[in-house]
Parts: sequence; structure tokens; C-alpha cells
Amino acid sequence: MTDQKDAFHTGARAATSAMREVFPATPLQHNAHLSEKYQADIWLKREDLSPVRSYKLRGAFNAMRKQAGQDLFVCASAGNHAQGVAYMCKHMGVKGVIFMPVTTPQQKIQKTRIFGGDRVEIHLVGDYFDDTLAAAQTWCAREGGHFLSPFDDMDVIEGQASIGVEIEEQLGRMPDHVILPVGGGGMSSGVSTWFGDRTHCVFVEPAGGACLRAALSARHPVTLDHVDTFVDGAAVGRIGEKTFEMLRDARLSDVLVLGEDRICTTIIEMLNLEGIVLEPAGAMSVEALGDIASFVRGRTVVCVTSGGNFDFERLPEVKERAQRYSGVKKYFILRLPQRPGALKDFLEILGPEDDISRFEYMKKSARNFGSVLIGIETQRPENFAHLFARLDAAGYTYTDITTDETLAQFVI
Repeated sequence: MTDQKDAFHTGARAATSAMREVFPATPLQHNAHLSEKYQADIWLKREDLSPVRSYKLRGAFNAMRKQAGQDLFVCASAGNHAQGVAYMCKHMGVKGVIFMPVTTPQQKIQKTRIFGGDRVEIHLVGDYFDDTLAAAQTWCAREGGHFLSPFDDMDVIEGQASIGVEIEEQLGRMPDHVILPVGGGGMSSGVSTWFGDRTHCVFVEPAGGACLRAALSARHPVTLDHVDTFVDGAAVGRIGEKTFEMLRDARLSDVLVLGEDRICTTIIEMLNLEGIVLEPAGAMSVEALGDIASFVRGRTVVCVTSGGNFDFERLPEVKERAQRYSGVKKYFILRLPQRPGALKDFLEILGPEDDISRFEYMKKSARNFGSVLIGIETQRPENFAHLFARLDAAGYTYTDITTDETLAQFVI
């Protein structure tokens, strides 16, 4: 076991050294805002500032450099892995064939083309990633290329471990804690193996893709029944076989699961206060600080901000989710009398900090009451308790649908 660890450390150091010929180390930045907020020494490992705005470049580089003489590489990806592979194909002067789901946003397809140039060929196949992956593997086997796994490959894992090598070099000492986002486990297994028992590693997953927690509970990788793809950089339905072998001794108490709406609050906070653009997966390590605030007080913590490939067309949805999670925005169905002055009576019930963000109503003939869809924004969550108390006192019938996911998909 010791020989295996030594070999892994040697490989990770060699990978890190070789990377310097292609791209510089990403910054390790002290963050004054978070340090004050959590009364700790907080540092951000800015993988969102890599040439492709994610850490995926590291694994692609290391896996490809070890395939001497190979001139055809194939992968399946809807995002960061595709961009990392494309970047390295152009740098190495080899051909890359990248399979992406038909539903992939144009922004991601265009960025992959930009990074790869004429060295990359993109195939759009399947509505779901499993179909895309199957098509890529079939094509690769037929054409004789080398398939680049996004995470379940020892060369990829070794490449991602370079994050840990850089953290140790840049900090000049061992951090007390490192917070690692988990998707398929490539980065988290590599970095945690690099640190071993020298640093306490905390793993973070989105609620809609908590495949590490599921695997640790079952003691083997399992396939999740459903995956919420909102945190697209970490929404994986089954952790890798190789990555799980390296993570199987992690404690369940060290695996934090965060709701998707909650993660949005950090995206907005970091954008507004720090000017840092993080994708949902990249924000998870920062948001996780709230769960371990008492534990890390006075200690040195490194949060790996794993990516910043954020499509700003998603910003309205992210803001909406953040407001709902924070309790400053709610939606409800109100039963409103169909008579002159009814709307004016309702508006007088609103508080000074309450603002209508949505109002949908159509008068129904031959009815005494009609249903209204209302969205209310306010400045403080406690304002809603006062609003609902006034509605109750006035005899209004209403239903809060803010957390009703089924209704939200259709009306919000």
C-alpha cells in the first residue's frame, strides 16, 4: 500500500511539472470576505481561472501525454471535459472526436470548437448523456481511437491530483481542511489521495447527484434513480469504480449534500461581492463552509472552486432559486373576489417592503371568485409571516406553492 501511495505521489508531481510547459498553476487566493464571515483563514483554489475555466484540463493533459504515438482521442461530454480535451488536442496537434448530447447549449458547443479549432470534430448524438456515451464508445472501438474518460481513469485521477500538489506548494504548509466538489470522483479522489491523512478532506455533492454518499452507504458504487442536472459539473448518477476504490474509506460525516437552490445563493454572493463567476459545481465548496463553520473557526481552509463556465442566460433562474431558498421570494395562489375594488383591497394588505414580481389573473364569467398567481419579493424573510397573518385576518384563502416542484415547473 505504501509503495502504491509513493508511486501515486511521484506520478502526481511529474504530471504537475509537465503541465507547466502548457499552462501555469491556477492561483491560490486568500479571501478576506469569507475569512471574516467564518472567522477562519479561507483560501480559494481558483480552478475557474484555468485556460478552460475548469480543472478538467489537468486530467485530459495527463492522460493524453501518456499515450505516445496516439493521434486520435475520443470523449463524451456536455461541458468541461469536452473543453479540456479540445484544448489539449489543439496543443498537441492530434485529432479529437467529441460526442455531445443534442440538448447541449450552443455556448458550450461553440467554446469546445474554439478551444479545439480544426483539430476537433463534434458529433451531437442523443437526448441523454447515456446515449451519447454509448455512441462515443462504439465509434471509438470501431475507429481505433483512445477513449478519454472524464473521471474513471488512473491517468486522469493522477492529473487532477496536481491541484493538491499546487495547494501544498503555494500555501507553503498543509491546510487544516480542503473542501472538494464531487461529481464522478476524479478530482476528489486524486486530491484526497495526495493529501492522505495530512489534511482533513471534506467532500461536497449536489442533492440531485449524491452518488458518493450513496456508494459509501451501500459500500459499492450504485446508480441513482434520478439525477438533477442543474449542477451540471457535478451531476453524476454513478461514481466511478476506480474513484470509489480511492474514496471508499471516506467517512459519511465528511460528505456534505447541498440543495441546488442553496448553491445558487453562493453563486450570487460571490458574483455581487467578489466579482467571481462560478458555475454551480464551482460554488459548492464555498457554500459548504456554512455547514462546518463552527468546526473550521480559527483554522486554515482551502475551497476548490472547480469551474467558472457559467452561461449568463442562466442568471435569472439562479437569482430566482437563490431568492426562494433565502425566503425573500414566494409564490402563492390567491382566491380573489370578482368585484370592483377587490384588487385595491388586496394591495393595501401588502407591507412597505413587499413588492409584486408576478401577477396573473383572468376574470371568470358567472363566478364570485377567481384564482390569482402572485409572486412577492420582500427584503426580509420574516415579512412573509406578517403578510400571511394579515391575509388570514382579512379572510383570504391562499396556497403557498413556492416549494411545490411540480407546480413550479409549469407556472414559475
